[in-house]
Amino acid sequence: MRRFLSMAAVTLTAAVLVSCTGESGTDSAGGGSGAGGGAAVPGPAAPGDPEGAPVGSDDSDPDRQVVTTATASVTVEDPAESAQQVSELVESASGRVEERTEQAASGEDGDEGSVADLVVRVPASALTGLLADLEDLGDVESVSVSRSDVTGTAVDLDARISALQTSVSRLQTLMDGAGTTEALLAAEGALSGRQEQLESLQSQRAFLANQVELSTLAVHLDSSDDAPAGGSDGFLDGLGTGWDALVRFGSAVVVVLGVLLPWVVVAGAVGGAVVVPVRLLRRRSAVVAPPPPAPPAPPEG
Repeated sequence: MRRFLSMAAVTLTAAVLVSCTGESGTDSAGGGSGAGGGAAVPGPAAPGDPEGAPVGSDDSDPDRQVVTTATASVTVEDPAESAQQVSELVESASGRVEERTEQAASGEDGDEGSVADLVVRVPASALTGLLADLEDLGDVESVSVSRSDVTGTAVDLDARISALQTSVSRLQTLMDGAGTTEALLAAEGALSGRQEQLESLQSQRAFLANQVELSTLAVHLDSSDDAPAGGSDGFLDGLGTGWDALVRFGSAVVVVLGVLLPWVVVAGAVGGAVVVPVRLLRRRSAVVAPPPPAPPAPPEG
């Protein structure tokens, strides 16, 4: 009878332990699904949305993570002045100018060939308004907008960051309770690796959040180049071009002659100083030298 009661007590204790283990496992699994792929994970709030809103994968979810990039080409009268206006529009929209380059005009009239290029970052909610404002600067030749949904990437990064943070906390606890030097060194090595991975993931997540929050817009500003009216002036234009080429060639020849003339004068002077004395010496030698003796007459008969 005692043996039976003892076995019953052991069985009851085991059942209680299994029940408790199942409940804790269910809670842990629920937390894991919240950080993983099943449930939504709180992510960085989109512009104008409440902070800490869950990030979902549904396209209709206003809190989904989207990276927007755009390009625009505008024909304007003065690219430099228009570039300044674009910069002011971006700053008024709480954005910033990351790149700005300007190329001065190279034409004879001073306004042909001038261009300006800008790369700006503006809040995603202000991109549409900024593209509309470009129409006030000139003729918008082309506009391209590209959107990429990175919600899945954001959720994955958040889950991995959360898991690494938990691992780092556990390793720190193991270091505090390490009983031997070997255990302490092993925990420190593992902790160092986990912290490096955590910092790398946090950097990626911050970059992704910045790309979602601020859209990138590349603007190309070009001056209008009006072609000459009519096509009957082709011969005259060709004649003028040929005459200009001839004048430039003649100018180049004159410049070359001007460069060579001093060298020709110096070379002539040096040559005269050498050749004239040599010739005079040869003439004197011919006068002073006696005539060669006559050959002997042949004997007679």
